[in-house]
Amino acid sequence: MLQVFDIIGPIMIGPSSSHTAGAVRIGKYARSILGTEPVKARIRFSGSFAKTYKGHGTDKAVIAGILGMDTDDARIRNSTEIAKESGLDFTFVEENIDGAHPNTAEITLTDAKGKVTLVQGASVGGGNIVINKINDTNVSITGKSDTLIIPHDDVPGMIAVVTNILAEKNVNIHGFSLARDHKGGTAVMTIEIDGDIDASVNQAILENPHIHASTILKAI
Repeated sequence: MLQVFDIIGPIMIGPSSSHTAGAVRIGKYARSILGTEPVKARIRFSGSFAKTYKGHGTDKAVIAGILGMDTDDARIRNSTEIAKESGLDFTFVEENIDGAHPNTAEITLTDAKGKVTLVQGASVGGGNIVINKINDTNVSITGKSDTLIIPHDDVPGMIAVVTNILAEKNVNIHGFSLARDHKGGTAVMTIEIDGDIDASVNQAILENPHIHASTILKAI
């Protein structure tokens, strides 16, 4: 069933929900995943984004998101100037990504301590996005709800371990995906949940020796 948001999109600064609102949300999600203040950003635009980003203001939109702005922030139109004033070093690259959605941005952020995070996302219409890559891991995240990212050893029973913990903590799952590099290697669970999730859930999950990490990403 379509939601109102899916039909009319978010409250936003124009001209386009796909090229503006979606780009803002991808940029903001990349900032959230980095978890610190970025000082450098490399934005790789692919497909339609690469061809039209200057005319549609996608460059300003994605920078606005990286700065932490929302889709309805009037400062989006001046975001590149604001970024320069704040000391953010940013570059844009027009380069197609094989197999990517036409409206795709790959954002590489670096903070003052040298921490680097790569996030690839697609704007799929109406301001909606899908984050499909974080660093070297393929994921599928809409950003509409709190999400757990859990890299772990690819051994039997790990899905049950995590979902049982969530059930005990009264956390309801509404989206789940699993990716792995190879059989018996490292796998990554991506779990979208209803409502809020607190740090005690992470603590319980991390007690299992096969869990590498557990990160809560807040909805954007």
